[in-house]
Amino acid sequence: MDIQDKAKPKSKENRSIPCGIAMPISATSDCSETHWSDVMAILVDSLESAGFEANLVSNADEVTIIHKTIVKNLCYSPVVVCDVSEKNPNVMFELGMRLAFDKPTIIIKDDCTSFSFDMGVVEHLEYPRDLRFHKIVDFKQRLAEKVLATYEKQQTDPNYSTFLKHFGQFKIAKIDEKEVDSQEFIVEQLNDLKRSLEGLSAPFAPSRRPVSYPSGNEIDICCSGMDNMKIETFKAEMDQDNRIKSVRVVVLNNHVHLYAQCDIDSVAERREMEIKYREISRNLKRRKRASNTIESHH
Repeated sequence: MDIQDKAKPKSKENRSIPCGIAMPISATSDCSETHWSDVMAILVDSLESAGFEANLVSNADEVTIIHKTIVKNLCYSPVVVCDVSEKNPNVMFELGMRLAFDKPTIIIKDDCTSFSFDMGVVEHLEYPRDLRFHKIVDFKQRLAEKVLATYEKQQTDPNYSTFLKHFGQFKIAKIDEKEVDSQEFIVEQLNDLKRSLEGLSAPFAPSRRPVSYPSGNEIDICCSGMDNMKIETFKAEMDQDNRIKSVRVVVLNNHVHLYAQCDIDSVAERREMEIKYREISRNLKRRKRASNTIESHH
């Protein structure tokens, strides 16, 4: 079973207390994806035995932006379990966010991962990396007891703090929200759906996310098939555009994407800009293919 399937939300009937999980889900330097799938199964079993509904913080009931889902779940989940084994950068970042919200957090790690200097003062529950049965049975019991005790402590003690209050008085991070009436909310959701459909109906890259992705005013250009020199040239050209504030180079599935942060609020204008740069990208790829064809004939 896929690791994501093991932590999907249950039906709304008989729903337990939500408990978020932040952990590696892809293969790491020393552990396979199957290993993390097994760890997930162990965590789900332990948490469900304590009356909690285990759910990866990246999971959502609705189709939405994954980063938004993660932040919301890190902020609002009654309890979050963070597995810092292998010190996965994404998990460490998510742990930092959760601690900034100062919400109930249980940190776990395998017995082959060393303590991080800054987090050494916070209790960690350990489990054997080889997932030996008898030690895992003990770990599952300790985790269930710890999660339940932490949740109950937070519910009964207004001064409870996982981390921050042990070091002084701090302003706790929070997500600003605004109330909207039902009609305004429905209109906003319909507009989001319309933008998504417009992107999906574009004649190119239909399998990728919608054109003019609204989060952070970014546009996404795939550079698959370009060599490093062409990518650098392309990036330099985008940097010269005064509507673009910055360009990030990201490697996805062994090829490069350029994410450009735009100083444009209009979805239509961002879509027009993305179409323009995707066309430039295609022209660069055509030139490369044409060059390869000429060389092969010689």
